[in-house]
Order: sequence, then C-alpha cells, then structure tokens
Amino acid sequence: MDGDGRSPSPVTLEEVARRAGVSPSTVSRILNGTARVRESKRKAVERAIAELDYRPNVIARGLARGRTMSVGVITQDIASPFYNETLKGIEDSVAKVGYAPLFVSGHGTAAKEAERMALLMARRVDGVIVLTGMIDDPSLLSHAQRLPIVVTGRTLQGPNLVSIHLDNEQAGYDATRHLLELGHNRIAHIAGPVLNVDAQERLAGYRRALTDAGVPVDERLIAFGDFHETGGLLALNQLLETRINFTALFVANDQMAYGARLALYRKGIRVPEDVSLIGFDDLPSSLYTTPPLTTVRQPAYDLGKVAGEAILRLIDGQSPSLPELPLQIIVRESTQRRRGQSFG
Repeated sequence: MDGDGRSPSPVTLEEVARRAGVSPSTVSRILNGTARVRESKRKAVERAIAELDYRPNVIARGLARGRTMSVGVITQDIASPFYNETLKGIEDSVAKVGYAPLFVSGHGTAAKEAERMALLMARRVDGVIVLTGMIDDPSLLSHAQRLPIVVTGRTLQGPNLVSIHLDNEQAGYDATRHLLELGHNRIAHIAGPVLNVDAQERLAGYRRALTDAGVPVDERLIAFGDFHETGGLLALNQLLETRINFTALFVANDQMAYGARLALYRKGIRVPEDVSLIGFDDLPSSLYTTPPLTTVRQPAYDLGKVAGEAILRLIDGQSPSLPELPLQIIVRESTQRRRGQSFG
C-alpha cells in the first residue's frame, strides 16, 4: 500500500526497459525466450526485473499471441488416486510457463468425454491432454485439426497430435511371470473394464505369460471389475463362488486389489500364505496395506509431466521429445513362493 492506502501501480515493461537500458521489445523477447542478445544485456534485464519486482501479465501476453494460456485435461476420474499424481505432473509442467490446466472428468464413457471435449474447445483452450479415455481415434484426429492434442494410452499418431504409450501388455506379462516364477500355475486375474485399453493390454499380458509358460488359460479364473475397490471385492467374490482352484491373483489395478484383499480377509483366506496377490499402479497407500502390496509401479507423476511438456511444444509448433517411461515390478510381502495345496 502507498501513503493514502492504495495499492501501488504494477511495474510496466517500459519501466524495466528503462532500468536495464534496452528497448521494451528486447525485454519482451527475453521474457518469451526468443531473444538473441549479449549475456551482459540479458543479465541487465534480469537484474532490473528483480530490483523492480516485475511480474509479467501472462494472460495479456497470451492474448496478444492469440492464446488463452490454458490447457484442457480430460481424465477418467479426477478422484482417482492414480490420476491425482498424473494431474499434479501436468500442473507442475505447464505452470512453469504461466499456463493453467482445466481439469474435467469423462467418467469412462465416450459420450461424456465428447461433451467435455466440446466444453474445453468452447473455452478456447490452447491444447487438450486426454488421459487414456474412451474417445475413438478418428474423433481425436478430427479434433487435432482444430487444436493440439496429447493422448496417453494409445499408439495413435497424426498431424498436431502425439500419443504417449506405456507398455501395459508387457507389464501385465511381467506381473504374471513374477507369480509363475514363484511356482504358481493356478493364477486368477481381475481385469479392468472390458472396453478400457489399459485393462485390455494387461489382460493380454496375463494370457501371453501363461501361454509362454505352457500353462493353459482357464477363462473361469478371469473376472472383470471397474478399477474401483468395490469392483475388486465383487470380482473376487465371483471367483470364489466358482470354487475354482487358484493360489495367486493378479489384479489390474491397486484399488481393485484393495477390495479383493478385503474379500479374502472376510473369507479367512490369508495373503500371501494361501493366495499371493499382486496389483498394478503402486499407489502410495500400497506400501501400507496388510501385508504391503506387491505391484507394478507406473510413473504416474512423470507421465503427467511428459504430457504437459509435450502439449506445450505442440502449442508452440514444435515436435515433442518423448522419453521412455518404464514400468517395473515392486516386490513386497503380498507374494511368496507357492506352498501346499491350491485354494478353492
């Protein structure tokens, strides 16, 4: 506040230029990273910015360049513990350059995601990140004709669009292989939603691992859930009702593994003494389950960070560089070498 109680006027670009002894256009170009100037001149501008506590109006700068400085993000469920980490990675990456993310949930349906896409376009976001999603590939390619799009969980490529694909099929294979190497050959699987791409790939990995090991795939050992705790509980009860023998269980995500673990506990079935249990995601709480959950670690935060950086590069008309994001087995106490008879 000044002497009469009013807030001081914000420092202008012109004042920074005068303090640094350069033109306002030079200050502007240094701020947006396009200037090629002597190091001494750059340091003078940076010093003037610090001394005057200059805070550039990123919204005004964006509008001057025809941008809203916002990025739309369509996720399946904002409340999901897995997507929380991914959204944080997106937010951290885009905020560094003054962008604000606008998060919306598609709730796992193509129709709802199409509504959300239309909403984001009406808001004139500069680009959209689709986290896996149910929107079909032709629709995504069509939307990319109007604005940059980054989509995860696909191998889709096209003008103004890039996809970031994690190898869920190989990770599903590795998870099942871990159980096979512990001596289990009666391995049940709780898959995710039938139409979900990640769930389909993890199920395919499960099938391939059994086949490669010479273990017949017993369709009665496969149940489907919805990626939520209740879905895992109900799917496990369904498996138990069949009275089919199994000594190990691969669950397509940690949340369903928590529900399955509860169902096993209620039936007096011990983990891992009676049934070895492995999940998928490595949510923070998986370290604190009883027993701590063996799982497949997904780089959720890094996925969001890479997606955020990719959409910014597309917005600037550049080709993103996409690093490999490996998935790995995290072995804890919920799996052990097979002992005794099959449960069932």
